[in-house]
Amino acid sequence: MSGEATSPVEGSPRLRAATVVPVGGIAALAVAAWIVTIQLTRGMGVGPGTMSMSFALFMGMWVAMMAGMMLPSQAPMAMLWTRAIARTSSVVRRTTRTFSFLAGYVVAWALYGLLAFAAVVALNRVITDHPSWGRWLATAIFAIAGLYQLTPLKDVCLRTCRSPIGMFLKYGSYRGTAVDFRVGLHHGLYCVGCCWALMVVLIGVGVMNLVAMVVLAAVILAEKLWRHGEAGARLVGGAFLILAFLCAIGVWVPAGLSAPMPAPMGGM
Repeated sequence: MSGEATSPVEGSPRLRAATVVPVGGIAALAVAAWIVTIQLTRGMGVGPGTMSMSFALFMGMWVAMMAGMMLPSQAPMAMLWTRAIARTSSVVRRTTRTFSFLAGYVVAWALYGLLAFAAVVALNRVITDHPSWGRWLATAIFAIAGLYQLTPLKDVCLRTCRSPIGMFLKYGSYRGTAVDFRVGLHHGLYCVGCCWALMVVLIGVGVMNLVAMVVLAAVILAEKLWRHGEAGARLVGGAFLILAFLCAIGVWVPAGLSAPMPAPMGGM
């Protein structure tokens, strides 16, 4: 970490005040991302697939959606990092470093977005060619998400997101002008490891499904910030497995997974 960093547990009024602008910026960015996401979802369906979006439009929507859904849950690490750079000489410099950290975090989710685009294109084609497969695709999607919620890897990633002090100490060895970006990218990859399966559910029920976005954002926020978040993650896993069972027996299938969707424009 650069020489401008300081202890994350420093509690002086000056250090607390120094975090206000960066943290306020994070909150404003999350609100702006939700506004953009809501605008993009207007008039869109709730089925799977890219909803005829080009690759560029999909990625723009994905980045805005991830910023809105994920940034609020980054409060623990964001507070640690803004405290660590609180002795930086100016508000502008502190804010710049904070947003460099956030840029690295968003890039981690943008990389996952490349896989998500491939997945939704493939899902679109399968549903178009084989509408009757929708029930089993839904079963597989919820089963994968539910089982992952119960795995040790999920536990490790979630614990890191919930209490990042251990990783923060590791970041103390980072050097270079891009240290903030690298920290954000590294932490973002842990977040992807924690939440990728939840995003698979969103891919299944429709990446433009605003209700699903809000519900999953609330789940992610609770998992990372609620004191019973780890137990909550297991309950969510159990709920997904129940939904997988309901899909398997034909009681319920998400809208769009049993009917052809419009072919995407622009391909991959």
